[in-house]
Amino acid sequence: MTWDIERGPLFRPIVPHQHSRVTYAELLFDLVFVFAVTQVSHTLLSHFTALGAVQTTLLLLSVWWVWVYTSWITNWLNPELTPVRVLLFLLMLGGLVLSTSIPHAFDSRGLWFAIAYAAMQVGRTIFWLVSTPPARTAARMNAVRILVWLSISAIFWIAGGLAQGQARLLLWALALGIEYASPAVRFWIPKYGASKVADWYVEGGHLAERYAGFIIIALGESIVVSGATFADLKWTSEIIAAFLSAFVMALAMWWLYFHKGAEAGSELISNSREPGRLARLAYTYLHLPIVAGIILSAVADDVVLQHPAGHSDVRVVVSAVGGPMLFLIGTILFKHAIRGWLQLSHGVGIIALGVLGWFGGDLSPLMLSIATTLLMVIVAVWESLSLRSGAARVNAQSEATSA
Repeated sequence: MTWDIERGPLFRPIVPHQHSRVTYAELLFDLVFVFAVTQVSHTLLSHFTALGAVQTTLLLLSVWWVWVYTSWITNWLNPELTPVRVLLFLLMLGGLVLSTSIPHAFDSRGLWFAIAYAAMQVGRTIFWLVSTPPARTAARMNAVRILVWLSISAIFWIAGGLAQGQARLLLWALALGIEYASPAVRFWIPKYGASKVADWYVEGGHLAERYAGFIIIALGESIVVSGATFADLKWTSEIIAAFLSAFVMALAMWWLYFHKGAEAGSELISNSREPGRLARLAYTYLHLPIVAGIILSAVADDVVLQHPAGHSDVRVVVSAVGGPMLFLIGTILFKHAIRGWLQLSHGVGIIALGVLGWFGGDLSPLMLSIATTLLMVIVAVWESLSLRSGAARVNAQSEATSA
């Protein structure tokens, strides 16, 4: 209890051998990002060009980053306390402004998007700094370093919001580059240097659960998009087949992430001597392609549902193949970070998707969707069987050794 008091009155209490639970306030906050993810996918659907893809990618990166920083802060602070809850509610308001601005972020609502984003990033960090007791010098300096980096990027966010056209894109890309590079260099600033990994101590079980929750958000959004589109269409055999393919794809993605990976990651980070380092790599960075893959697959599901026949154009091939491929790239890297070895099933799946993408234009959108879904199901079954056989061999060796 004394240690909790020393950490600060607004910080989460640390209970040995017990995970901090995800609070209802955090879950309420996450609901805003259901809307944000939906806005991102709809924006890509309506602007599926090379420039539109670049712009949507930037918007996704910003949505992900503001959510990531909030998850880290609420891993340290206690959302059961009123001041922290008020912070989350204000961040929810900012998140709603951010989300509603996404479809027009590169035209009429760019400044609104930039102000909301910068205010959330800088304001939340100031609150964290003020909440940290002066006696915790290292923790306060960590907050100061992060605040410096976010304040610098905020200048470019606002400048981009005031600019127009390509200038806005370049300024916002620079702002995101600053923010994404900052953890990699441990928030180095002149005179005070870089943070130590020990300054990033996190409660691993809680953080792993938060990221798993975001994966659920993205998968739920893909199902909602497919369901809403399916409901408005005439239910022909092709439409029904496309809907079933989309649904099975979502299940395969869920299985690949949650069957073994999420649990193994939670256990590893909970027992790690450097949970902050693992959280930065495996969760902050490597979960991004997983989320991007789910969103791109949701876009493919919508396109295939509306036009299941004919030949697949570039938009269909890129989304139908690129979504699962991004997802598998993210999951194989995530599982490598927690297991120490590359999953063969995932690697073969990535290669097979690449081959399928090469010939994808010769297939109808429906057949391409079914083919990618079958590949993902095969990868999921392959991984499950290989992990089961591996566990059986370990148990057999253990029993033989004990005998």
